[in-house]
Amino acid sequence: MLRLPSFSSLLVEADAGVRQGRVFSASLGIPFRPFSGASFLDRMEHGENQSADNLLSSSDKCNEPEDLPVKERCFEQREALPGEPHCVVCGRYGEYICDQTDDDICSVECKTILLARLDAQTKPAIKAAKRVNLPFGDESFCITDNNFPDIPTLAASRINALRSKLDITVKGVAVPDPIMCFSSCGLPEKLVHNLETAGYCMPTPVQMQVIPASICNRSLLVSADTGSGKTASFLIPIIALCSRKRSRQYTGKRGPLAIVLAPTRELCLQVEDQAKVLGKGLPFKTALVVGGDPLAQQIYRIDNGVELIVGTPGRLIDLLMKHDIDLSDVSLFVLDEVDCLLERGFRDQALQIFRALSDPQVMMFSATLHSEVEKMSNSLAKNVVQVSCGRPSRPNKSVKQVVIWVGSKQKKQKLFEIMKSKQHFKPPTIVFVSSRVGADLLSEAITVATGLEVVSIHGEKTMNERRESLRKFLTGEASVIVSTGVLGRGMDLVKVRQVILFDMPNSIDEYVHQVGRASRMGDEGMSIVFVNDEDRRLFKDLVQFLKTAGAPIPRELANSKYTSSVSIGKERKRKLCSMSHP
Repeated sequence: MLRLPSFSSLLVEADAGVRQGRVFSASLGIPFRPFSGASFLDRMEHGENQSADNLLSSSDKCNEPEDLPVKERCFEQREALPGEPHCVVCGRYGEYICDQTDDDICSVECKTILLARLDAQTKPAIKAAKRVNLPFGDESFCITDNNFPDIPTLAASRINALRSKLDITVKGVAVPDPIMCFSSCGLPEKLVHNLETAGYCMPTPVQMQVIPASICNRSLLVSADTGSGKTASFLIPIIALCSRKRSRQYTGKRGPLAIVLAPTRELCLQVEDQAKVLGKGLPFKTALVVGGDPLAQQIYRIDNGVELIVGTPGRLIDLLMKHDIDLSDVSLFVLDEVDCLLERGFRDQALQIFRALSDPQVMMFSATLHSEVEKMSNSLAKNVVQVSCGRPSRPNKSVKQVVIWVGSKQKKQKLFEIMKSKQHFKPPTIVFVSSRVGADLLSEAITVATGLEVVSIHGEKTMNERRESLRKFLTGEASVIVSTGVLGRGMDLVKVRQVILFDMPNSIDEYVHQVGRASRMGDEGMSIVFVNDEDRRLFKDLVQFLKTAGAPIPRELANSKYTSSVSIGKERKRKLCSMSHP
């Protein structure tokens, strides 16, 4: 009968394996964790019989460096046995130790999530605006600067040349010159300091033109690329206006001075959060008026005195009808994503709120413009200045568009293939779908098929559920979020570089917005779009956009009878591909 080695001798040999394993995996940044002695005892106590040969061979292997690759994905790791360490992220077997936090983790994926959580706790909530690099050359432009009033400004032709270099187009009478720094237009010193603290080193093109025009009390209709800094371009003038008025007002009730309307609760929440960051330390308070939060709490907040109300049109109308709020001091009225407001039927509600005000300055913003938007602007204000930056109504040129022809029944399988591919899957990723039920079902299916942490967001979820889904996605706990159109507009999803359109949207304007989620401030991104004959209503516009961007056009799309009126050209046809994979 073969004599088994003592348990103490096995532990001594296992300890030697620990030291060798840690040396082997030190270069990977994830220390190696061998099989634990505690789990061995548990197995013996639970009656798991192993042959003496197996025990001895496993003991010998502990003395050799582990040559298995480090597990990349969470789903590749097994479940933890009794007495074994658990991953602090997902609860699976904690085979490794994070070298930066000394926590047990199961894979590289969970290490990334763990470190992302730590970064989210230390980094500011607002993404720093990207520095605008002007073309290098010998030219210099001297424009209006309140800090140097004696320096003459450029002639109109030179200002137009500057706007052309910045890709800014203006339409209107006596449009103010653009600024080149935030301190040159008389902003409060504390506001300029807050901008620097938040990382706003230099205005983006839309901010260069909109901020001075707004400070000069001009009504504006602004169109700019998704992710170009539109939100800050109207918040900065609002905060400057409110802080100046409050500094001169020492007594009396503090009624709201500005109102911002947006189409979704998520966008309202983001606008208010950014307003709080930029208005910190100034006489500037905000109130969020959206569905899902208690109405009494919102009324109490306004009654205690605020400078800015941020809300959705429907909820604000409901609040005004149930409670008497003095809007006589409101002098600035902003409509963010105005085209979406019109599409969702908020036109009459927005006009009703506007009529309750006393001739305010109006500012309207969108990434797409059409005749209804211009008609709306003309009904709200006279002598409106139109400002256009970049390529409005077209997909962001920083986004690579990849269109895949795939049948409806094969969409899920194609999506799973992409997310299992290290080459094509670039998290964090947004997956857009057309229905609320589809968002929940698809998020569960992705988790089952790939093991990824996935959340969903749509209009039927409560406000707390939507906030929690966004929090997990933005902090890196979830690498994929499945969404309806609620994330297609205005949201500052700064880390997102990949968008997948599982279902095509109802309009080409929505396509522009959803594709634009893959790029912020000019950073490169990728959009993967699933199309088939069910999307034929958008084929003509889609082919035109792909041609303009120089993107490949699937053969099935190019040969469809619904795109027959679109001229692709012989040279273009040679570049067509079937796009069987992204």
